[in-house]
Amino acid sequence: MISDNADGSSAAFRKHEFRLEASVPGFSVLDEVKTLSKPDFCLIRLEKKLKHGTRLTDEVMEVLPDENTVERKTAKGGSTKIPVQGCVRDALTFIYYFRQEIKAGRVPAGQRVFFGSSYQVESKYLGAQSVSLPAGPEATDKFQIVIQGPVGKHSLEVFFGRDSERTPLLFRLPLILGTFSMELQR
Repeated sequence: MISDNADGSSAAFRKHEFRLEASVPGFSVLDEVKTLSKPDFCLIRLEKKLKHGTRLTDEVMEVLPDENTVERKTAKGGSTKIPVQGCVRDALTFIYYFRQEIKAGRVPAGQRVFFGSSYQVESKYLGAQSVSLPAGPEATDKFQIVIQGPVGKHSLEVFFGRDSERTPLLFRLPLILGTFSMELQR
């Protein structure tokens, strides 16, 4: 589930939420992410609770503009400050920013995105493509997203609907064991 409180025009702040529940025998995933951002999708605060099997993550990231830093605090008491300049986006606000940019006919420039660590995100438009969804075929615009982090580099494909909201309909991530796909339901 992805939700957004703002219509994109007049809200003083935007609240975004993401919840993912998935499981295979012996392994479950429960991700809950909440963000508060400015109208331009610049992050103010991120709350992240992740459960991947037995691994738990519970942390808060807060932008401290007077210090030009992002402070990351974990539930176990850890704290880190990361130097930043200008607008800071996390993974969730970046998706909304990305949608706004493609609505305006632009491919977002590469930028630094935070989700615990700092990641460099680059995107490339790959053209129009029809995808088969449970409700039937849907016209989309396909993008390749390359994410370079502290430990590795990943590439995924994202298919955005051509509706007025540019809804992300399908994500594909190639992995060693096969391609992981996630379809969003409207």
